Parts: sequence; C-alpha cells; structure tokens
Amino acid sequence: MAQEVITLGGGCFWCTEAVFEQVDGVTAVESGYSNGQLAQPSYEQVCSGKTGCVEVIRVAFDDQRISLREVLEIFFVIHDPTTLNRQGADTGTQYRSGIYFHHPDQQAVAREVMDEVDQKVAGKLVTELLPVADYSRAEDYHQHYYANHPSQGYCAMVAAPKIEKFRKTFASRVKQTA
Repeated sequence: MAQEVITLGGGCFWCTEAVFEQVDGVTAVESGYSNGQLAQPSYEQVCSGKTGCVEVIRVAFDDQRISLREVLEIFFVIHDPTTLNRQGADTGTQYRSGIYFHHPDQQAVAREVMDEVDQKVAGKLVTELLPVADYSRAEDYHQHYYANHPSQGYCAMVAAPKIEKFRKTFASRVKQTA
C-alpha cells in the first residue's frame, strides 16, 4: 500500500470529514486547522476569524486504490469552490476553499484539476493552492463528528446532503461495509 496524504479546506470540517470517511481507498481522515498565523489554535480562536487558520481535513489514502485526482474530483463536487470565505451559511476566512499540498507532485495534479474546474465554473474558482503550513489536529470532540452525531441539526441539514451528493455522484467510490 502506498500511503498518500493531502490536506483540504472545504468549509466546515465536519462536512468534509463525513464525506471522506465514506470514500473507498481513504484510510484515515482527521479534522484540524492549518495555514494561518497561529500554531496550535483552539476552535474558539479559529472561529474568531483572527487567526487566518482554515478548518481542514487531512486525508490519508491508498494511492493504489484511489488517485489524488479522484480525491480532488470528490472534493470539488462536495463544496462550492466559487464562494470566497464562505460555504452556505458558514462565513469567515476559516471556511475558505483550499488545497494544501504536501509535495510538488500534489501541487501539479491539483493545478490540473483546478484548471479543469475553473473552466466549468466560468473562471470563478477561488480555491487557494498552497503548501500545507502549521497543521494542527482539532480537538477530540471534532473528530468523526458526523459519525458520532448524525441527527444533530447541523449534521442533518448540512453534512447529510453533502454525503448524499457524494454517494449519488461517486457510487463506485463508496466504501462497502461488511
């Protein structure tokens, strides 16, 4: 197994984590913060909008089962990459769209996918593409949030539709449960 890791910001990490935990070939998903001016911020600090940090997920995947391109194609379907510092009702720089690469090969693949998406959205893509910086794991209660609280209001109203969209659009990529 060739393990690969990419860090993605697509709005609230509860939603993106919930989707990627269901992707076949993804081996681990962790919610966290990155690319801001404060190392090891708290959730409250990030929510203040004053840290510059992004709510992100760190996605580990087996690149022999799913390619980075496929991971990014899923990413672009489950969030809106055309709204600056916003996903739905969630507003602030912590909700910006971003791909935070771990090595130059990832940057090249991400650039290709972003160029394709930008053509589809008529030049309105606002996703940033930067090296991952100052990543820190979010507090324990944020990890596997949807799995632990599927009927919580935000999960039911915001995360669940994203999961359903993923399941319909990428049916062949849904993890099979035994």
